[in-house]
Amino acid sequence: MRSTVKPPASPRWEELPLPSQADSGQLDNIKAHLDLILLALEALAGIGSEAMLQAATDLNLEEMISDRVALWRLRQSSPLRKGQGGRKKLDVEEARSLVLISCHLAKQHQELIRRAVALLEQLAEQNKEPHQAALLGDYLDKFNNTYQERMEEGEETPPDILTHLALKLLIDLLFYSAPGGPRRFWLALLDRSRDGVAAV
Repeated sequence: MRSTVKPPASPRWEELPLPSQADSGQLDNIKAHLDLILLALEALAGIGSEAMLQAATDLNLEEMISDRVALWRLRQSSPLRKGQGGRKKLDVEEARSLVLISCHLAKQHQELIRRAVALLEQLAEQNKEPHQAALLGDYLDKFNNTYQERMEEGEETPPDILTHLALKLLIDLLFYSAPGGPRRFWLALLDRSRDGVAAV
């Protein structure tokens, strides 16, 4: 996971400690989960590549993610994605950049995330399905459709598993949108990689 690119001069960089040497399986888990968090943001808030590139600019990370092609290649590094030929490797600085961008975007949409989680809690207390709330129904439909479209085994993944994954990511986003979110997300990624937890 050693980088060949000089990290940007960002004080926030120090919030994300360097990991110990990780093997390829651990890195795959990190890459997959980073892509899934961004997919959840896309599905909930309609965030596209322009917003992600603007976040990179806001955070002084243009050197790491300079354009749509660079962003696409980073997200395409997820082992869950379709079309694995020539897949780009993800180094630690690129992974940390995606963590900062994800949390920056989550913070921008914190009110929406809070509203969605509050609805989820309310429906759970009433023993009702999440789809009964329009906001959650739209989010789950967009997440499931996009996952099935982009991921290698998307069409074979049962809908209830995708729904569970989407709701888990929604709750994660609530934590990552809060103060200290980038560090929380980064440490969760490192724990996930050490534990060998599968992305789905």
